[in-house]
Amino acid sequence: MNPVVVLVLSLAFLLLLSLWRQRSGRGKLPPGPIPLPIIGNFLQIDMNDTSQSLAKFSKTYGPVFTLYFGSKPTVVFHGYKAVKEALIDHGEEFSERGWSPIFDEVSEGQDIGFSHGNVWKLTRQFTLTTLRNLGMGKKTVEARVQEEAQWLMKELKKTNGLPCDPQFIIGCAPCNVLCSIIFQNRFSYEDKDFLSLIEKLKECITLLRSPWFQVCNAFPILLDYCPGSHNIFFKNYTYIKSCILEKMKEHEELLDVINPQDFIDYLLIQRLKENGNQQLNYTLEQLASFVTKLFFGGTEPLSLTIRFALLLLIKHPHITDKVQEEINRVIGRHRSPCMQDRRHMPYTNAMVHEVQRFIGISPNNVIHEVICDTKFRKYIIPKGTRVIASLSSVLHDSKEFPNPEMFDPGHFLDGNGNFKKSDYFMPFSTGKRMCVGESLARMELFLFLTTILQNFNLKFLDDPKNIDIKPGCGLSSMPSNFQMCFIPV
Repeated sequence: MNPVVVLVLSLAFLLLLSLWRQRSGRGKLPPGPIPLPIIGNFLQIDMNDTSQSLAKFSKTYGPVFTLYFGSKPTVVFHGYKAVKEALIDHGEEFSERGWSPIFDEVSEGQDIGFSHGNVWKLTRQFTLTTLRNLGMGKKTVEARVQEEAQWLMKELKKTNGLPCDPQFIIGCAPCNVLCSIIFQNRFSYEDKDFLSLIEKLKECITLLRSPWFQVCNAFPILLDYCPGSHNIFFKNYTYIKSCILEKMKEHEELLDVINPQDFIDYLLIQRLKENGNQQLNYTLEQLASFVTKLFFGGTEPLSLTIRFALLLLIKHPHITDKVQEEINRVIGRHRSPCMQDRRHMPYTNAMVHEVQRFIGISPNNVIHEVICDTKFRKYIIPKGTRVIASLSSVLHDSKEFPNPEMFDPGHFLDGNGNFKKSDYFMPFSTGKRMCVGESLARMELFLFLTTILQNFNLKFLDDPKNIDIKPGCGLSSMPSNFQMCFIPV
């Protein structure tokens, strides 16, 4: 038989098999585009702007639809009502974390972000309790952030108003806050080990958001048999984890169980308490991986948000002027901003919220899974099905936020200029898997940005009108580097 005929028949058979599996599988999945054999719907999705692709699918198939990343189905929730119904109203059913081959390989399923079953509940509860013990939401942590803000100002003043790439300096601040909580001490901005840690964290986050990593998560066989940037990620992750492991061993030798000083102390004490518990019988390696993921979630995404904020403020000088006027009126020039100021600064608070809404730093959230066969609206979603909640579709809802593609703090202000909360504000996700560091991140964003604008005017080297920031695309829309000036006030 002609080889071409054999190839065509084989492809036709695979296509029919794919359609049969889609229609005859357990449950009644939501509708969606027809997947191709093996690769699913990959060719129909723009991996550099998945949010836009999901928006197009939702117009055709509605707010709940099914995509195939490879041969496995993924149910997508698009829009506020669908996301809320899934992650809040059916929070328990959708509380499992989706399988991530990349993180499962490096973390052994024992970190808070990608752990499964009862483990994630126990680790999440431990993390929240420990952060509260260390002063989360209290003056203790606020003082750490305020102190770091002043160190940040010193570094920015060293630029003498000359052009600089703020990426490195801005990246140091949130990383140092986390170091002070986890290790009990901050580091100099010239410390070589600290600089190496920041650089490798930044590179890892950049790689994680690349299209190649989305392909690898769908086809994990590539991780073992193909060269690629995933090997750089594994190398960097191992380096970061080894640094943390070394710190943990130092803490273990000096541990005072009566008087814990930082997150690692609490972690080691908890390990002693849980000795013999099969579910939480952690090795130091696993604990180091657990802490590594906290650095992933609490450093580069926050640094990226601040850098986005600087570009947005430069592009919209009238907004910057209003924020600085409010800072001068409420805080003045001679004391550090504090969280108590926020209630008296509605416009600044609205600006910080609008930055997070506009950029949508995590447009499609982290993948979830259903823990059991689940009835959702008129569908039956089988146990183990992966789920994506489109946060960008909520943050850019045109009914809640008129002209959502415009950067406008007015989205969070009422008619009298007072700050207005919104249930659609979900930059940290929502439901049972909501980011554990949300309150710390909000504190850092407010204090770092107000302190910068209290001390400096911002200047771009080119015409600010040429700054192009496309909302809702995360890292893909962020320039790899840019130059700006911090002019002392």
